[in-house]
Amino acid sequence: MTQQFPNAGESRLERGRRALAEIDGEAGHKVVAALADIAPDFATYVLEFPFGDIYSRQGLGLREREIATIAALAALGNAAPQLKVHIEAGLNVGLAREEIVEILIQMAVYAGFPAALNGLFAAKEVFAQRAEA
Repeated sequence: MTQQFPNAGESRLERGRRALAEIDGEAGHKVVAALADIAPDFATYVLEFPFGDIYSRQGLGLREREIATIAALAALGNAAPQLKVHIEAGLNVGLAREEIVEILIQMAVYAGFPAALNGLFAAKEVFAQRAEA
């Protein structure tokens, strides 16, 4: 598999911006914009490291990366805003709603029913917002 976002001479920041736009779309841009007045350097770190470096690596496709991210955020149990962004991202990169629901149900086994319930309610909210749009 080739890199997700290769481009010779492109900086980490440029690659990260491009990846963020494809993966998270508007939800990702809102997160970065919300950091502008409090921690603009942190917004740059978010663009460069997760998106410019990690999401751009070989080995996993974007669907697989979002499956892992949704599962991890749901298992944490305290990251609902980020989970919603990545549920949206999962849909953007080709995950079906049913797949996202199954990922969250799977979390009941390893992270407990509360984490799975919170994840399912986050998904329900994202699905409803997307249906309205």
